[in-house]
Amino acid sequence: MAAIPQHAADIAQPLRGPALILLVIATALSSFMEILDITVANVSIPTISGALGVSSNQGTWIISAYSVAAAIAVPLTGWLARCIGEVKLFCVSVLLFTLMSALAAFSFNLPMLVACRLLQGLVSGPMVPLSQTLMVRNFPPEKRGAAMGLWAMTVIVAPITGPLLDGYISDNLHWSWIFLINIPIGLFGGITVWTFMRKREAPIAKAPLDVVGLVLMVVGIGSLQLMLEIGKDYDWFASSFIIGLAITAVVTLTFFIAWGLTSHHPIVDLQLFNLSSG
Repeated sequence: MAAIPQHAADIAQPLRGPALILLVIATALSSFMEILDITVANVSIPTISGALGVSSNQGTWIISAYSVAAAIAVPLTGWLARCIGEVKLFCVSVLLFTLMSALAAFSFNLPMLVACRLLQGLVSGPMVPLSQTLMVRNFPPEKRGAAMGLWAMTVIVAPITGPLLDGYISDNLHWSWIFLINIPIGLFGGITVWTFMRKREAPIAKAPLDVVGLVLMVVGIGSLQLMLEIGKDYDWFASSFIIGLAITAVVTLTFFIAWGLTSHHPIVDLQLFNLSSG
C-alpha cells in the first residue's frame, strides 16, 4: 500500500490546542467584520454625506456599491478557491478588504468612497464562505457542530451590531472610524490564518474561465441587486430605469441558468441544485 505523503497527511489532520483556538477567533472575527460592513454605514449616511458635501440620496451609493459588488463576488468563491487555493484566497481577501477599508476611511469625496466600497465588496465575497470551510475542515469531527454554532453566531450578531456601532461612532467620533476599526481585525485575521494554515492548503485544480457565464452572472446579479437596492428611491416600477434593470436581470439570469446547465466548465456549478442526482 502506497504511503500517504506527509503534506497530505498534515492537511487531513485537524488542528488542536492553541492553534485551533486562534484559527476560530481569526476566522470568526473576519466573518464578523465582513458582515458588519454591510450595515455599519446605514445610520451615518447623513453624517458622511454632509461631510463630503453631497445629498443623502447620493450618499446611499456607499451602501449600494458594496451590496452589489458582494452579491457578484460570492458565487465566484468556488471557482477562485479551486484555482488559487482556499487558504491563500481567504487571506488575500481579508488583507485586501482591510486595505480598502483604510482607503475608504481617508476618502476625500463621494466618488472615491463609493469606489473603495465597490472594491471592498468585490474582495469580500470569499471571506464568509471560506471562513466556514476552514473552520469545519480543521475542527475534529466531534467538534464540528460547535464550530458551525460559533460561525452562525457571528452571522447573527454582526448585522445587529452594525447600526449600533455606526450610531455611536456618528455621535462621538469622526465617520472614518467606521472603516478604521476594520484594520486591526483584518490584519489579525489574515496574518493568523496564513501563519497556521499556509502549509495546509487544499489541492489546486486549474479550471478554464467561463467568460460567457461570468459576463451573464455579473450583469444578471448586478442588475437584480441594484434594482433591489435603489428601487425604493425610484418608486419601483413607476421608473423606466428600474423596469430596465428588472428586464435585464430576468433575461440574463435565464440565459445564465441555461448556459450553466449545458457548459462543460461553468463558472458556478448549478448541478449542485439537482436534487434528483444520486
